[in-house]
Amino acid sequence: MTGKIMIILTLISLGARPQTKWLISESSSLSVNGSTNINKFSCDIASCDHADTLTVCENEKGVSLTGSINPAVLSFDCHKAMMTHDLRKTLEAKKYPRLHIRFLSLSELPRLSIRPIKITGQVEIEIAGVKKLYTVNYQISDTAKVVHLIGSQQLNFSDFDLIPPHKLGGMIKTKDQLTVSFHLKMKNIL
Repeated sequence: MTGKIMIILTLISLGARPQTKWLISESSSLSVNGSTNINKFSCDIASCDHADTLTVCENEKGVSLTGSINPAVLSFDCHKAMMTHDLRKTLEAKKYPRLHIRFLSLSELPRLSIRPIKITGQVEIEIAGVKKLYTVNYQISDTAKVVHLIGSQQLNFSDFDLIPPHKLGGMIKTKDQLTVSFHLKMKNIL
């Protein structure tokens, strides 16, 4: 017992802060919503193909996050075969088979409760080999021992040097702006 107390006191004296680890469930989801000059579309990844973890650590600079989700571009389903094909082609799925969303920081250490709390955080999104930093508005809550992190971010195809899909000689054009939304379902593992 005294050994454990000494280790804790040593860590505190060295400025170590407690960490929390969340296991991201495979039932988490991601969607991309956009529009053309004719209608709107939504492309979903209904579940992650593997589990990842997020580490939350409070330090003197704020709250840092370590972890990412890396969904397969071929997992996107736009509910219309041609639109699904066009999105995958635009995102260069053969050359860049995965999107990378890295979670970097939170504006504050979340106080988990059933009622959603609004916070912001920094993320790095990598699409087709191009990385961009964004500040994302989140809602975080804790229900039945599951932490829910829900967020969305507007971005443009052009942010990632991509040209939006078009059809019929340019008569149907996808607009540059998209909204990426995600719902991470996580369990506290530390």
